Amino acid sequence: MRKVDIARRIHQQAGISGNEAAKLLDGTLEILASILRTGEPITIFGFGKFTVRSRPPRKGRNPSTGEAIMISARKVVTFRPSALLTTDMNSVQKEQP
Repeated sequence: MRKVDIARRIHQQAGISGNEAAKLLDGTLEILASILRTGEPITIFGFGKFTVRSRPPRKGRNPSTGEAIMISARKVVTFRPSALLTTDMNSVQKEQP
């Protein structure tokens, strides 16, 4: 699913124009990104938790040449789904043949 598809669903379910739905989605994603940039976790009840983790530098290998390289330290966003979301996903999977 793409961002356009999500905006379309917001448009249909909220009864707002397509442009307003796209602006609402863009604004929401920008808020979430700015919070994550500060390193603060985001918890959405019933959905899950987004956190920022620091990864240390590590040794790697260039797959083309086999040359050893150093991969720099970086921050990554991780997502942990809530128990409610996990349960809901698994119950839907059991219902489908």
